[in-house]
Amino acid sequence: MHSPTEPTRRWPHWWPLAALPLWLIALAAWRQLALPDEGRYGGVAYEMLQNGDALTPTLFGMPYFHKPPLMYWIDMAALQLLGPTKLALRIAPLLGAWIMGLALWIEAGTRYGRDGARQALAVLAVLPLFYFGGQYANHDMLVAGWISMAVVAARRALAPGRRSLAWLCAAWAAMALALLSKGLIGVVLPGLIVLPWLLWERRWADLRFALHPLALAVFAAIALPWMLAMQQRYPGFFDYFIVEQHFQRYTQPRFNNPQPWWFYLAVLPLGTLPLCLRLPGALRRVGFDLWWIVVILAFFSMPRSKLVGYVLPTLMPLALMLFEAWRGRRGARAAWWASALLCLFTVPAVMLWGRPDHGDVGVALRERLAPGDRVLQTGASFFDLRLQARLTEPPAVLDDWDALRSQGGDSWRQELLDASRFDPAAGERVLWTPARLARERCAPGSIWLVAEPSNALPDARPVFEGRLATLYELPRPAGCS
Repeated sequence: MHSPTEPTRRWPHWWPLAALPLWLIALAAWRQLALPDEGRYGGVAYEMLQNGDALTPTLFGMPYFHKPPLMYWIDMAALQLLGPTKLALRIAPLLGAWIMGLALWIEAGTRYGRDGARQALAVLAVLPLFYFGGQYANHDMLVAGWISMAVVAARRALAPGRRSLAWLCAAWAAMALALLSKGLIGVVLPGLIVLPWLLWERRWADLRFALHPLALAVFAAIALPWMLAMQQRYPGFFDYFIVEQHFQRYTQPRFNNPQPWWFYLAVLPLGTLPLCLRLPGALRRVGFDLWWIVVILAFFSMPRSKLVGYVLPTLMPLALMLFEAWRGRRGARAAWWASALLCLFTVPAVMLWGRPDHGDVGVALRERLAPGDRVLQTGASFFDLRLQARLTEPPAVLDDWDALRSQGGDSWRQELLDASRFDPAAGERVLWTPARLARERCAPGSIWLVAEPSNALPDARPVFEGRLATLYELPRPAGCS
């Protein structure tokens, strides 16, 4: 990336859009997988590719409906092209970040012209929250990109005196893709941003136009086929995906990651340093961009469960506000370079001091695994193990599943129990109890156990000690015939 003040006459005007993915990809292939999220979602895409079933997301071989499939589809294509690499697992958020950049380019170009669009995109590119969200393999940046595009397209479709059915269809298509990225927020959030604004301005005719039948048909054609297919294949899908994973997760306090109401009021400034130092001045400009930010912050601040990535849909309007706040100000170039260097130097720091993944144990297991052997894990989720070891079948997971069924809650174990509801036979194969393990130890073939030392079985023989876990071999009991 270049400083927003450098000349670009020798380059085509769209060069920043081409440079943006290169800026994001530069270090995305090197950082270890962040657990559990990157291991979980990358593992789902890897399993779908291994299973040859592009419709049903699976986790440990069981249907996994916590999130819709668009991220997995994108990563499956990347895995086919690039192999099981870290970069392939991060293509979906990289694409989401680029879509957000494209949406900003369109909006800023309308407001400020080509130079303004280039400079506003340069501001977005070096916001640390954008930079890291664009190379973190979960669903947040992908849905944020589509939400940004949906709002921008809706604004162009509903411009006073210049309505455009094509842009309206594009807005509804973006909402459909946002829904397939992370669920109903892909429709709810653009609606909460655009529709109240139209009501405030008393644009009743535009409200009716926003629900044009052709645009709704475009949305239905993109968003509904996968959900209808899953409901037909798994009759409990709608109740779980819509009621449990959307309404209950939003309204009930039993889910993980509880944070105070002001959590995002701290996250957003910290995640956009140092350019946010002019945020107080930018906030004095009351307008659509500020309304956009307020809607997102208010929506995600109400439930107790909060994650940093939820706030990513605010970054496009925030970048526009910060661009206006810094434009023509002394120190703008220095602040931009400081933000860019912060992005670049933090990734190597995470690589050096961050928590490792299970790549070393995966390689050790792959080197020892023979036909007929079984792989077992216990104590921790190890979501990335199947991918790291290139396993053709999901590992079994040892725990007291009968007791866990009665506890409920929100944990990775509960995710597996939820998945087993849709395929009990797969659950029986994967979810091992101690009694099941006792029977399996007498079967032919070796049993390889992956666990942290504190969770290893008493007679397990360590064969490889990794950075985060140890690989053990379970001896065959003396009483086996």
